[in-house]
Amino acid sequence: MTTDTMHYPVPSALGSLDNYIQAVNRFPLLSAEEEHELATRLQRHGDLEAARKLVLSHLRLVVAIARGYLGYGLPHADLIQEGNVGLMKAVKRYDPERGVRLVSFAVHWIKAEIHEFILKNWRLVKVATTKAQRKLFFNLRSMKQGSGALGESEIQEMARTLNVSEHDVKEMEVRLYGQDVALESSSEDEDEHFAPIAYLAAPNADPTDHIERSERDHLASHGLSEALASLDPRSRHIVEARWLNEEDPATLHELAAEYGISAERVRQIEAKALQKMKAALAA
Repeated sequence: MTTDTMHYPVPSALGSLDNYIQAVNRFPLLSAEEEHELATRLQRHGDLEAARKLVLSHLRLVVAIARGYLGYGLPHADLIQEGNVGLMKAVKRYDPERGVRLVSFAVHWIKAEIHEFILKNWRLVKVATTKAQRKLFFNLRSMKQGSGALGESEIQEMARTLNVSEHDVKEMEVRLYGQDVALESSSEDEDEHFAPIAYLAAPNADPTDHIERSERDHLASHGLSEALASLDPRSRHIVEARWLNEEDPATLHELAAEYGISAERVRQIEAKALQKMKAALAA
């Protein structure tokens, strides 16, 4: 059977993961000659049909690789989906003239995509960032014996095998097996479930409160000084004596006696000054 006559049925509606796995296992495997022919057509002519056949014939490989990462608690379907992305990248970059089968070349790309997906989604806080941490992350689970804490001999052996420090091994074990804690309780019974958000939230963390405080502080310092500077000396003195002297604010009659005018006139000057200051602060 040539690659042109091979049948690659793609189910339009698989319904479930089990159906998908059964479907991909029915795709025919390629011989070395068929694989070389398709890869050459893709490389030289950009033949998308050849690329499709190369991808479909290797989907079962992705399923098998993804199954090995089920211990990280992520959905099998999601792992397969990410692995398929890696497979497509491998097919695009595959060079049939190097004498290496696509299955061997694609393993690296499939695992790389799955690794990246796990690191981004397995914990809200990233557990591994450097190359050494990633290697430790994906080997710690398989190298660990039993479900208990690592013993000193295990830590030393892992550190030596993976070429990392013993401190890194201990820290990664804490990251790997530590449990995520929900910030907010899922229960309405606050006495029974005291969520961290209740005692971790900063009392002044609300952005609106922060902006209001910032504006209030600005008005109390620079804004008020600028508004007072816009007044004539008499009006400024009246406002300061009436409103800014907290210990002994002046009365209208006291200011009237000081300036030799009526208390009503002082009230008018005060009202006009306050209106002018309000306009200056709003500007």
